[in-house]
Amino acid sequence: MPDEMRGRVGSIISLFIGMSNQLGEFESGVTAGLFGTVPAVLIGGIGTSAVSVLWMRLFPALKATKSLEG
Repeated sequence: MPDEMRGRVGSIISLFIGMSNQLGEFESGVTAGLFGTVPAVLIGGIGTSAVSVLWMRLFPALKATKSLEG
């Protein structure tokens, strides 16, 4: 990546990471408000597991990956 692009890419990454945290906190708060704390945690855990299984089935090459390096 060219040096003149590093700051721009870094700021976009920072923006998306910061927003995902804020949106996750909002979603967790709404879910806990609607269903209660323990059900919200269970729903979040089940949803996370479901997405992981879905991704393993949709992208089998990712499951077979042994290393993130080239």
